[in-house]
Amino acid sequence: MATPDAIPHVSLAHLPTPLEPLPRLSAELGGPNIWVKRDDASGLAMGGNKVRKLEYLMADAAQQGADIVITTGATQSNHCRQTAAAAARLGIDCELLIEHRFPDWPEPYTAGGNLQLDHLLGATVIDLERGVDRVQALEDRANELRAEQRNPYVIPLGGSSVIGAMGYRTAAMEILRQADELGLEIREVVHATASGGTQAGLVAGMAIRRSGVPVLGISAGAPADYLAPVVRELAQGVIERIGIDREISEDMVVVDDDHVGEEYGVPTDAMHEAVGMAARLEGLLFDPVYSGKALAGLVAHIRAGRYDSADDVVFVHTGGTPALFAYRFRTQ
Repeated sequence: MATPDAIPHVSLAHLPTPLEPLPRLSAELGGPNIWVKRDDASGLAMGGNKVRKLEYLMADAAQQGADIVITTGATQSNHCRQTAAAAARLGIDCELLIEHRFPDWPEPYTAGGNLQLDHLLGATVIDLERGVDRVQALEDRANELRAEQRNPYVIPLGGSSVIGAMGYRTAAMEILRQADELGLEIREVVHATASGGTQAGLVAGMAIRRSGVPVLGISAGAPADYLAPVVRELAQGVIERIGIDREISEDMVVVDDDHVGEEYGVPTDAMHEAVGMAARLEGLLFDPVYSGKALAGLVAHIRAGRYDSADDVVFVHTGGTPALFAYRFRTQ
């Protein structure tokens, strides 16, 4: 079995991130006991879940002698912002292929928030029209750079590869260790999922430790029948990369796609309510695109009776605060 030290990574995140109770939100909902894993506090240009992935992705880029990293995302992509920050920290060039899905939306969305920070962090932003095949666009741009005698490293959407998912394998172990120290018996770990890497790492980490703690991914965009096989394949890839004998079964990968709304990036009424409650009751900010929709999903499951009032449920806060400033926000 490969030890964690045998898998190349660079230190970018402030770890371990806290595991904190949300007593007022828990009381408002009548239980369960909600705990938040504060990966919004992971550091690196306002933090977020992608920092853990980038510790492994950027190490792999360095091993391959890359002189530039390229990746893709939507206009308010937290992944792109954090990739730009990681590249800046490590002194490597960065290009971001940004798909502008809503070019007619107000200026705070089309130029502010994460996109403003992308520029501030020194990344080169290449605009893509809505609906462009971003995988192909990345491949085409990588080939152009190679023709210019550059050595690009392509980071997939969301940093979701087996290498990127390694970051959330260690996060799962971190959660289990903190829960043990706090005397918690975790009923479920809940988080936002979209490209699958975060969920894959969590599922793999739980399997490695044989914890039995289930992981619920609440989709911010992709349908479950598409996303679940992606997560399972990535999780199995992590297991194989570590070199242990485990099988990621279908029932270990649970994706709830009932809270997406119209489409990725478009707010929902339930998201507004959930984000507003967390802000007013706990002073905790969730973004409207990703973590906010997952929080709305958690609230819906609590109201539907998924948990007993005494259960301990961990919600992984995946960050995304800059996106709040790109949306006209309401709480009623």
